[in-house]
Amino acid sequence: MPGPVQRQIDHLAEKLLQPGRKVDFTEPSREPALIPANSVSWLIFKNPVTLFIGGVAAVLLEFGEPRVRDGVWQHSSFRSDPLTRLQRTGLAAMVTIYGPRSKAEAMIASIVKRHDHVVGHTREGEPYHANDPVLLDWVQATAGFGFTEAYHAYVRPLAPSERSALFTEAAPIARLYGATGAPASQEELDALFEVMRPRLVASPIIFEFLRIMGQAPILPMPMRLLQGMFLKAAVQILPPWIRERLGLGSSWSLNPIERALVGNLAKLTDQLILPSFPPVQSCHRLGLPDTYLYRR
Repeated sequence: MPGPVQRQIDHLAEKLLQPGRKVDFTEPSREPALIPANSVSWLIFKNPVTLFIGGVAAVLLEFGEPRVRDGVWQHSSFRSDPLTRLQRTGLAAMVTIYGPRSKAEAMIASIVKRHDHVVGHTREGEPYHANDPVLLDWVQATAGFGFTEAYHAYVRPLAPSERSALFTEAAPIARLYGATGAPASQEELDALFEVMRPRLVASPIIFEFLRIMGQAPILPMPMRLLQGMFLKAAVQILPPWIRERLGLGSSWSLNPIERALVGNLAKLTDQLILPSFPPVQSCHRLGLPDTYLYRR
């Protein structure tokens, strides 16, 4: 890729993830992350396209559960300031995977503390508490599903051993968040989806979320059409029965040209070294070369 284009993409990635208060992923020198650099997680989270697609898929699954849906919608700035909320969420994911252990643990503890005050009732009258272990397990499961399936669908198929490794790598992080019963295998994830089947429902909030995500200034105007394709790509990786329950019909499917474009972009960015991107900066912290995650 031409240098000027790569620098523009690097600048965009930095602006999206760290617009204000910055996290220095290069310090403290040699301090490990919660997950080791030779992990599968470090490989798949470095891809900004599948990170976006997988994150949207995870939120759609979360919003299918009324207690999670209203816990987020009633206690966040997403409707009034979606870009800032997205930036905070993306940065939190980067710190969790790539940040030095001390910073990641402190950030997670702060999130857990804030969530302890997130209580209320759904619009149907059901009580919720953000730190309910049942809801935490669902959020952890949906996040793992989204990021895994996005990379698997649009970059390259993941081997069973890699999928198994992702569950193992996520377990200690899930415990820090309080998700002590999060799925530890594909079989447990499948079982949880079955348990949740009767609870997943369609809601106008799901479509409002998709509308906001399509219109928010995430990408520069010439690239804004890609946001719509990425949203479809997120819906595309959901199990068919979940799409049906959430009311996400055929209009949310990629056509063959869109599917090819998303796949090509995902594969391209999987090999794109962005100096300002947390995965590269974290390699610097550990004394690893810029190319470490891009030659494996």
